[in-house]
Amino acid sequence: MRLRHSVAAVCGALALTATLAAPAHATTGDFSYQFVGFSGDRQWITLHDPASDVCITLAEAADPGSSEPAFAPHNDTDEYALVFTGPDCTGDSWTLRPHGRPASDRLKLRSVVFVR
Repeated sequence: MRLRHSVAAVCGALALTATLAAPAHATTGDFSYQFVGFSGDRQWITLHDPASDVCITLAEAADPGSSEPAFAPHNDTDEYALVFTGPDCTGDSWTLRPHGRPASDRLKLRSVVFVR
């Protein structure tokens, strides 16, 4: 009898885990930005097919106390990109259209989220 209850509990837990662990939707395309590296040189990063509806803090610009913000984002994905001046999608935000033109160097960012 105990074995039957244990098996039922394990099966229930597996079903719940499978439901909650559904993969995140990814946008299609590239999102790129620039930043100034430790050497003082301008560098470029491209995120290929980033996840949707997930805040992405840019590692190169994550710490306001020790790094400059990234700049000149280019949203060449199929979703809107909301860029934020702070890490963890905080601070002021701007919306970049899907497959839009590159923004100017004046647009600073530390995080981004992609939405439909």
